[in-house]
Amino acid sequence: MRARAWAAAAVAVVLVSGSGCTDEPEAAVPTGTSGDGRAIYLDRSYSPQERAVDLVSRMTLAEKVAQLVSSQSAALPRLGITAYGWWNEAAHGVAREGTLHDANPPTLVNTTSYPVDLSLGATWNPDLVHRQATLISDEAREVVRDNRLDLNFYSPTVNLARDPRWGRNDEAFSEDPLLTAALAAQFVNGMEGKDRSGRLRPESGGYLKTSTTLKHYAANNSEFDRLRGTAEMDDRTLREYYTAQFREVVERSSPASIMTSYNRVNGVPTSASGYLMAELARQTFGFDGFFTSDCDSIREIQHGHRWQPAGHPAPLDHVERHAFANAAGEDLNCQQGYHDQWSYANTLPEAIARGIDTPYGRYTEEHVDASLARLLTTRIRLGEFDRPEDVPWVTAARSRVAAGTWTNSDANGAVTQTPDRLAMAREVGAESIVLLKNEARRNRSGAGNPVLPLRVPAAGPYRVAVLGHYANPPSMYLGGYSSIQASAGQANEVNGYQGLKAAIQRINPGAVVDHLPGVTRNSLAEVDPASVAAAADYDAVIVYAGTDERHSREDVDRRDLELPGAQESLISQVAARNPNTIVYLETVGQVDVTAFEGAVPAILWSSHNGQRKGEALADVLLGARNPSGRLPFTWYRDAGQLPPIDDYAIRGGDGRPGRTYMYFDGEVSYPFGHGLGYSEFGYATLRVDRRSVDANGTVRISVDVTNTGRRPGAEVVQLYAGTPGAPAAKERPAKRLAGFEKVTLRPGQTRRVAFRVPVADLAFFDERAGRWVVDAGTYSFQVGRSSADTDRRLRATVTVGGALRPALSVVTATAPTLVSPGTVLSPKLTIAMTDDTRYGYRAEGASTPLPAGATVRYRSNRPQVVAVDGSGAIRAVSIGVATVTATVSYRGVSRDTEFVVGVR
Repeated sequence: MRARAWAAAAVAVVLVSGSGCTDEPEAAVPTGTSGDGRAIYLDRSYSPQERAVDLVSRMTLAEKVAQLVSSQSAALPRLGITAYGWWNEAAHGVAREGTLHDANPPTLVNTTSYPVDLSLGATWNPDLVHRQATLISDEAREVVRDNRLDLNFYSPTVNLARDPRWGRNDEAFSEDPLLTAALAAQFVNGMEGKDRSGRLRPESGGYLKTSTTLKHYAANNSEFDRLRGTAEMDDRTLREYYTAQFREVVERSSPASIMTSYNRVNGVPTSASGYLMAELARQTFGFDGFFTSDCDSIREIQHGHRWQPAGHPAPLDHVERHAFANAAGEDLNCQQGYHDQWSYANTLPEAIARGIDTPYGRYTEEHVDASLARLLTTRIRLGEFDRPEDVPWVTAARSRVAAGTWTNSDANGAVTQTPDRLAMAREVGAESIVLLKNEARRNRSGAGNPVLPLRVPAAGPYRVAVLGHYANPPSMYLGGYSSIQASAGQANEVNGYQGLKAAIQRINPGAVVDHLPGVTRNSLAEVDPASVAAAADYDAVIVYAGTDERHSREDVDRRDLELPGAQESLISQVAARNPNTIVYLETVGQVDVTAFEGAVPAILWSSHNGQRKGEALADVLLGARNPSGRLPFTWYRDAGQLPPIDDYAIRGGDGRPGRTYMYFDGEVSYPFGHGLGYSEFGYATLRVDRRSVDANGTVRISVDVTNTGRRPGAEVVQLYAGTPGAPAAKERPAKRLAGFEKVTLRPGQTRRVAFRVPVADLAFFDERAGRWVVDAGTYSFQVGRSSADTDRRLRATVTVGGALRPALSVVTATAPTLVSPGTVLSPKLTIAMTDDTRYGYRAEGASTPLPAGATVRYRSNRPQVVAVDGSGAIRAVSIGVATVTATVSYRGVSRDTEFVVGVR
């Protein structure tokens, strides 16, 4: 998503005020669906969807399309609608609010900045992610306008870190779909005011706290070509890898929205892909929120991709691009970023007048109505149209920060950077640090203790040098999509040098802790010889190396995995002078460590680690926190081991290496899941509840884990599944993460860790059959400390037989949003099975009969408005709104879906 500001030469013609968007005469003001003057959209006895449809029914076409843009959607005073900024940011702390018309959202000042997603990924701790996201959403409610507006956040990023050169790896949680989904689902739940099971918390009053946006859907993992490139892959790769985490988060937490990406997938721009939005996300995954474009990915359909759909006489023009996107399912047009003067607000009426034919039917006002109903449903669920005193999230925020007192300037005094939020930033930062290496030092009597944790004497001489630009920079780099820390916020920051000095001198007030530049400040270009010479005279040396936005960011990929500038040389030179050299890497992702790995006894890593990063580092180095971070990615040795960054294949072949721990078979610096601590853990008594299982069954696996060390510590118990006997032609992964659990144990304590693995979760997508299948044969289950076979602690095998029996999974139904009395409705009904086979309506002009034995029953909650007769015929009877429920039953399983009809 585009972050930087752009010139706004011709933007003024884009309607956001609600005053009209065409030269045609304004239509008469609609009277709505109540029929008696009542405003159903303000009546809490109706569902949010019903209220939204009533509100849509009261708007003219010009007013409707002015609501479908993000920066900002129009104010409509006659209906009590305030201008609304849909584009807000909270990737690792609330950071931007869309308070401006036709402009990128201003960056917020002095809000709490937590560790980035990749650091969260290294915690392998979904509960911690949920707690951090809960605090972010609390702060969001405190700082947004009136505590009730601009509450949709373009977060989290769930694209997978499949290539370390990607410029936005710090925004990813992991290279693995299962780990990413487990963490991102809890980010969504915490942000939206839900518990860890995805249910609204009791104190919510039934309202969302914020609404989140999963991004970027899909396969958008290279910056250099993201506006014009296409991610080419087979459907198996798309299903098993690039959309798997989106699907899982939808199932676990039902996020409010999904953002389509800039790129094409197999030649079709994602922002105009009915396959991705309608067929996969809605009909197959069960997504029921709204889609938003990236900013401005709809523009790029024309300008970047110059897309000419099959059978279309020419590339799409500025009107057609918007019609094709909206018809495909793109509800909201983020019309800033790479923008021009055209948007939904000033093109959709013309598209309707032209009657543009799209792959998803002729473009009509019904497409607008359906999108607007979804958007307004979200705003109603957030409490915007109800009394503030009736919305618990509003009253709670105002009890913490008085209504109207927060200002987006340093004058706010960083009041929302509360002690508990700063403590959370420190806790997450410490738990994210991965101890990659910790060797014993040799002394005169032989092998000594590992270099970490540092043993600081309580008194007497003790000298520590902290080297490197990033240890004590003029201003801390906090990662992309960060808030601005002005003077009040800076007062709450703790950089690496400050944190280490304060912690060491708390133990030994007489200790000397010096910062040495190490390399040329800012440019990093040259080693400082004086720093290297001085390093020899310290009891311990910590070289703090890193990356920042100059080396990778949105729009900029890394060309290689080298540490920028002379930092690698600095480490090698210092290690040659002082054997007690510790390296801390705070980077966008993995870097090449081969030049110095053998010369230093200890290496630690995290990604950009929040505004209390110095305290977090000190906690780990000094042993106040036993490190428990684990790598959420494969640490390749160098970029030469990887295919080109725009190669989106995951499986290797024809001389091309595979990607991720699942398919890469070369030598790595550190495996996926790797991380050390100050305690050792023993594994014993692996139990599998059965040695053979049907494809529709479940395997239960348990193992005893014991802390055999002298310190309390946390172990990430990792379960991997493989099919060692599968034929090479099937291109199965070496192993896949099948489960994990982070357990904290006292010295000597043992805990039995149990995993439940449905065999169906181990299925592969069969592209020719168009469904998921389970391989018959032997499956191996490996429990250990990482994905490496050398870290395998215990292993068991299970024989799988039989075939999946597909069961009813997802039911969707669509019908016109607004109709007249007497209209007979014929819903477009789709059912998806657990193996992803679909029946019923699939796409325009493409339907499949329901499976034999499936039954469909419709019922209306207000038969006086919409009636369902004994034969199942649905007819609009009188003015009002009604919810129609479709119940599909098949082989003993029933699933419901609802659609709302407004009759006017």
